Amino acid sequence: MMMLIRNLLLGAAIFLTLPAMAVQASEPDVLPPYKMVRSLQYIQDTIILGDHSAAEMQSFLLGEIDKKLRSAERLVFDDPRNVDAAFIYAMSGGNPETLSYLADRDIEGNFDSRIVDALSHYLTGKGELMVESLQKVIPEYRTARIGPYLYLVLGNGMAQQNPKQSLKYYDSARLMSPGSNIEEAALRRSVALATRADMPDKGFAYSLSYARRFLTSPYASQFADVFVELAVANYSADTEGKVQEILSFMDGPRQREVYLRIARRAAIGGMQELASLAAKRAQSLSDGADTRENALANLYSGLVGVPSSDIIEAVNGIRSIPEADLSPRDRALRNAATAMAEAVLREPAADSLTQATPHKTDLQIEKSTGAEETGSGESPFAVSSPEPVQDLVQPAGDLQAASPQKNPPNPVLDAFLSTGRSKLGEIDALLGRE
Repeated sequence: MMMLIRNLLLGAAIFLTLPAMAVQASEPDVLPPYKMVRSLQYIQDTIILGDHSAAEMQSFLLGEIDKKLRSAERLVFDDPRNVDAAFIYAMSGGNPETLSYLADRDIEGNFDSRIVDALSHYLTGKGELMVESLQKVIPEYRTARIGPYLYLVLGNGMAQQNPKQSLKYYDSARLMSPGSNIEEAALRRSVALATRADMPDKGFAYSLSYARRFLTSPYASQFADVFVELAVANYSADTEGKVQEILSFMDGPRQREVYLRIARRAAIGGMQELASLAAKRAQSLSDGADTRENALANLYSGLVGVPSSDIIEAVNGIRSIPEADLSPRDRALRNAATAMAEAVLREPAADSLTQATPHKTDLQIEKSTGAEETGSGESPFAVSSPEPVQDLVQPAGDLQAASPQKNPPNPVLDAFLSTGRSKLGEIDALLGRE
């Protein structure tokens, strides 16, 4: 019944919005800036709720709003709704230079210089410079149209220096805009911040709220990454129930993807019990036809067996996995584990028995150049779209999603290799003493 009501309301919203969007597409000059920004907000909320095809319309609207704001007469901004529209546009993926352009032409004082300065610092990557000033101003805008956006910006700016206060600002932002892209962004970043600030209870609570509402968001894969980090870092019998509750809101493919990511993290971290458990659960969720997921589960469960007494069986198992079923990073991971195991099993040379210092092995590992660490490599959390989806007031620093690089580093693999070299050194040192 609730689903039927929701569909009816969504249909009515689309019916009422389409005429305005049609007018906008044909004659954008007819609409004032605030109405165009309302359409942008609707489109962005639609994308967050699963309609990723609307990304192209979002790009079109951002361009049209930019033209409208730059060509508007100064009298247009005597209407505070249009001033708010300019602020919201800047915080919704718009051109930050447009806000500066409008503020420079503002003779009447329609634009609050305090907000302009704060956003100028933030949007140019100097968020730490605006925190104190925005904290003083924000109570005046608590009930304003731009209030939720400002709280999100302030939460981003405070994330590094005061995580607890940052979470409070995120809470204010999402509670002021339920069901919107503001709530989605605030929740997703709250999960990441709580995880990295070692606040697992809050992290699981935020994760549950996100899983209930926004699994169809194009940013849900980012949520999955930080949730996996949270689950692995805080794995225990007490947290098992929380993890299961959160996963219960996901369909089979999404659950399997999360378990594969958990198994990978746990295998690299040497958490044998968790890696084996997650790998088995991923296999149980497989339909049997997808050999790729099964191959990954076998790889991750086999990796934790390398430093154990079952090392020969583990190596034979991961060697048998077809290379075509693994991503470049997982192939590199398998090669690293195999090389380490071969070094452990190799009979020591005569000169190594006289060594008093650890022996350094020379492992040549091919690093990947483009594959992302996403478990299966084909994440069910996000659907690709022809146009990039603009995240809302993107944060700087650790909370910002890393942009693709031509040759991205692989710190997880590096840590695995470092640990492996350390173990080999200890083994050689023991042999030397004998």
